Amino acid sequence: MEYINTPRAPKAIGPYSQAVKVGNMLFISGQIPIDPSTNEILKSDIESEVSLVLNNLLKIVEDAGFSLYDIAKVTIYLKDMDNFAKINEVYAKVFDNHRPARAVVEVSRLPKDVNVEIEAVCVKEIRG
Repeated sequence: MEYINTPRAPKAIGPYSQAVKVGNMLFISGQIPIDPSTNEILKSDIESEVSLVLNNLLKIVEDAGFSLYDIAKVTIYLKDMDNFAKINEVYAKVFDNHRPARAVVEVSRLPKDVNVEIEAVCVKEIRG
């Protein structure tokens, strides 16, 4: 097991790692809209927040030696399900034709009272 921590994404705000690599799998902790250059929470429109979260998540994925196409499962936690269509627009632009499994869950509260948190699991194909 290898703990992944990259300076290109926000530091963990608790006793956990940005991600953990186990063999050919990568488990990315929930990411919230924090600007990694300032360590400040982005409070803006939901599209900007989701875009920042996905960009931060992808930096962790890349720095761990994986790619967008290795992402097998995404879980999105939303404070307000009325934002579902808006997050889908941003999500579709980032993932393009790649379609990992996904769940979207409305929650009553998230860390730092943000509007969105996204976690993911990557699997690198083992070719023989």
